Amino acid sequence: MASSGGEREDAARNVHEPGGTMAVGIVMEIKGGTLAQYDEVLKKMGLSPGGKTPPGAKFHWVAKTDDGLFIVDVWESREVFDKFAEEKIGPLGAEVGWSAPAMTFYEVHNFLAAG
Repeated sequence: MASSGGEREDAARNVHEPGGTMAVGIVMEIKGGTLAQYDEVLKKMGLSPGGKTPPGAKFHWVAKTDDGLFIVDVWESREVFDKFAEEKIGPLGAEVGWSAPAMTFYEVHNFLAAG
């Protein structure tokens, strides 16, 4: 993988180097959640569709399922995600009526991103 330096190089180092912070993949399932609620939460966070992720997040996507929402993220570390979830996802999700999401965490071996 060619290195352009800076942030992308740091992200790769976090995933692969011994002693580095392990990137984490998160799957969130929000039963009964709607895309309208999701869009409202995104707006309250100051984020926009197709825009940049919050600091510490590397990748994000969401889809509607038959029974709610399915969200997949990659964050630079579990600690960074947990702080964001506590400060933003939990409170703003509660404001729009979401139930607590079911979350599954994965240690990320590698990820690719545009740019």
